[in-house]
Formats: sequence, structure tokens, C-alpha cells
Amino acid sequence: MDQVKIGNYLKTVRKNKGITQEELAEKLGVSRRSVSRWETGANLPDIDLMIELADFYDVDLRDMLTGKTEDEPVDQQLKETALMVAEYSNEEKLKITRRFHILFLFGCLAMITFIVTFFLDVEGKPWFDVLQGITLGISLGMLIIGFLLTSRNVGKLREAKLRMLRSLTRK
Repeated sequence: MDQVKIGNYLKTVRKNKGITQEELAEKLGVSRRSVSRWETGANLPDIDLMIELADFYDVDLRDMLTGKTEDEPVDQQLKETALMVAEYSNEEKLKITRRFHILFLFGCLAMITFIVTFFLDVEGKPWFDVLQGITLGISLGMLIIGFLLTSRNVGKLREAKLRMLRSLTRK
């Protein structure tokens, strides 16, 4: 997929619709910067947003994904398949978010336990030091995982894995 070509197409249909990037961003519930990045080809919207954009602009989804207008109308079955893929993608994102929230709460509880045990004056109990070490390790581990998941590096790693998988399937 040519992201720049798709971006130019998105920009053209938005201008034909007579709305600004800000208005589109408000309608879709995204930032204006996201719309700008889509239109420059820096990145693309998720498939569910692509479907919503195709409906909003009243263009075929296939045209949007190729960045050019085709003469044949989009097949209803293709559109339904794309919607199912979008729903599946959203469900997977929700599952991952829930798991991360549980891990985050577990890390917070570990940090609270560490802080409480840090201020307790218990001497001569080696299990107490072990408890402090475990809770500190868990809380710092969750902090590192949270940082990695919210940074841009995870996206770059995911893209590298996809490129590697694509190259393996072509052989």
C-alpha cells in the first residue's frame, strides 16, 4: 500500500467535502495532528476509521485503500468482511488494554506493599527482606513494561516483525 498516495486521496476527498482537518478530527474523535499525518502519508488510520471515513466521504473503501477511484462498485461482502476485521481488531485491542490494566494494578499493589514494608521496623526476619525485594522488583518491572508499551519503539518493533514475516512468506 502506498501511504502517500492514500494520504493524497484522503486530502482530496476531504477538500471535496468542504471541511477542514479540525472539523474532520472532531467528527472522528481524533486529533487534528492525526488527520494531518494521514493526509501526508506519515501513517494511516485504523481499518475501522477507514470504513467510517469511506462512509462519511461516500466513497468506496477499495478506492480509499488504493488511493485511486475505481469504476467498479465495492462488493457488499467485501465491505462486511472489512467491518468484521475492524471489529476483531478492536476486540483484540480491548483485551490487551484490559490485561495491561490488571498488570498495572498488580504493579501498584506491589509498590504500595514495598512502601509499607520499607517503613516498618522489622529486624532479624530474612523473609521480610525477600518480600521487599520481590515487591520492588515487580513494581519496577511493571514500570518498565508500561514505558515500553506506551513508547513508539513498540510500534517500530511490530513493523520490523511484520516485514520479517512478509519476507518469509514470499520465499
